[in-house]
Amino acid sequence: MEILFEEISRTIAAYVWPLFRISSMLMVMAVFGANTTPARVRLFLSVAITVAVAPVLPAPVDPIELFSLSAVFISAQQILIGTAMGFVTILVMQTFVLTGQIIGMQTSLGFASMVDPSSGQQTPVVGNFFLLLATLIFLAVDGHLLMFKMLVASFDTIPISNQGFSITNYRKLAEFGGYMFGAALTMSISAIVALLLINLSFGVMTRASPQLNIFAIGFPVTMVSGLLILWLTLGPIMSHFDEVWLRGQLLMCDILQLTCQIDGSLTQ
Repeated sequence: MEILFEEISRTIAAYVWPLFRISSMLMVMAVFGANTTPARVRLFLSVAITVAVAPVLPAPVDPIELFSLSAVFISAQQILIGTAMGFVTILVMQTFVLTGQIIGMQTSLGFASMVDPSSGQQTPVVGNFFLLLATLIFLAVDGHLLMFKMLVASFDTIPISNQGFSITNYRKLAEFGGYMFGAALTMSISAIVALLLINLSFGVMTRASPQLNIFAIGFPVTMVSGLLILWLTLGPIMSHFDEVWLRGQLLMCDILQLTCQIDGSLTQ
């Protein structure tokens, strides 16, 4: 009976701990972790991926008793690893949300708001538009498939054990948040400068002719100019997405100790 119990525990552990890492990534990951995705769908997808990849995953470094205190810490480590991977994709998507919000506020288009599908909160429509556009590009370039490939490869570089992320890896995740704000400002700086020049010209007009009603004239002109600027901003969005997504891939390769090419693709 003891031999049978050990064999059953080893079989359960071979599926349970990979399930923790996979399900935690899907819980936070862009598209799959959104509030619009039912939890049952994420659960079924996590179980399906676990059943498919668990037989080829390496065994734990040291024999670990399934019902013990060390098993609790190992489970927490797997959850942290999967959550960190999904959190990187959230930061990539929020870069474009911030870009849309900055442009929307500057162009007076920020008055219109709708529910953000990823967070369930009211956000400007322009931010939601950029989020949906970035989501479609993410799916078009097979970003979700690359995430699954990195996740499976991470079991070789960071096996199931008490060893997890170091403090340096958490610091790199925090620093990527600063890069998110910088990238959003870079994408929206041209629109900010263009609208600044438009507002400056209205200020000169008001000083030259005080009889003009600047509120009656400036507001519609600013909105129409904002739509034109928004249209021009969409041209290089693919190159911006490539750059931000590349930085996200390189970050994940770094924290997962994977060997990646210069373009961010996985070589293992």
